[in-house]
Amino acid sequence: MKRFRRLRTSESIRSLVRETRVSKNDLMYPIFVKEGENIKEEISSMPGIYRYSTDRLDEELDRIIKAGINSILIFGIPAHKDEKGSEAYNDKGVTQTAIRHIKEKYPKLIVAADVCLCEYTSHGHCGVVHDCYVDNDETLELLCRSSVSLAKAGADIIAPSDMMDGRVGAIREALDKNGFINTVIMAYSAKFASAYYGPFREAADSSPQFGDRKSYQMDIANKNEALREIEADIEEGADIVMVKPALAFLDILKEAALIYNMPFAVYNVSGEYSMVKAAAQMGWIDEKKIVLENITAMKRAGAKIIITYHALDAAQWLEEQ
Repeated sequence: MKRFRRLRTSESIRSLVRETRVSKNDLMYPIFVKEGENIKEEISSMPGIYRYSTDRLDEELDRIIKAGINSILIFGIPAHKDEKGSEAYNDKGVTQTAIRHIKEKYPKLIVAADVCLCEYTSHGHCGVVHDCYVDNDETLELLCRSSVSLAKAGADIIAPSDMMDGRVGAIREALDKNGFINTVIMAYSAKFASAYYGPFREAADSSPQFGDRKSYQMDIANKNEALREIEADIEEGADIVMVKPALAFLDILKEAALIYNMPFAVYNVSGEYSMVKAAAQMGWIDEKKIVLENITAMKRAGAKIIITYHALDAAQWLEEQ
């Protein structure tokens, strides 16, 4: 008889043979910066997550550093929005200002900057709209301008999340042409048109004013198309590729990680976070155990970087193990 249980008899033995280990170095924490002054607003659908103005951002930065988190993903929420999302590529915009502040305060903190127009456009779509359709190629020019502006501000990683065709290659060319040859591109390569994004759209004030995003974000049913998207982004110069959301798409992550020898990121998105928080508040689940189980599954499936709103808590819980 094979006795697999011999290796489960104590925590010491289980730890000795454990195949997958999550470190706080694997975690990236998303933050929201809102234009204005003296702002700290809790996001009602995401308990424990706040929007900060730059003058109060140190409160969050201090928590991040104290938790031992080494990387963040920043989203900006401007006061002014227009049809072409001009604040996305304003060198004095809310996101650029926040990045300069962060890099001055904590120069070793890795700052990834989300690149998309949805937070900056009056219509809430991820690009330039003509006749209710997002124009792919016209949008590319603005994404490139945004990427260069964010790199100038000090972003270490440019993270295009728009899902326009050809954007990784265009952004890579623009960064290189402007002297940012060492700026990393972390592409949202397989970003699905998911129902799990609801709370984020409240957080970033980015809900589309008409229609949906299914003409550019991926059909949730398509695995092979996701692999083609990932391959295309790698060929265009992505340094890190991402699958988003996490839990419902771990099969995509696993298969891609087996095919491509690349660093993979996974985004444990707002809806996944909010479901865990809501169930925990009702006393239906053990939040700590659920979060650690979820992020272990992400790491086991092939993620090197886990972008999660649970990062600060998870970092503490991992130290306690």
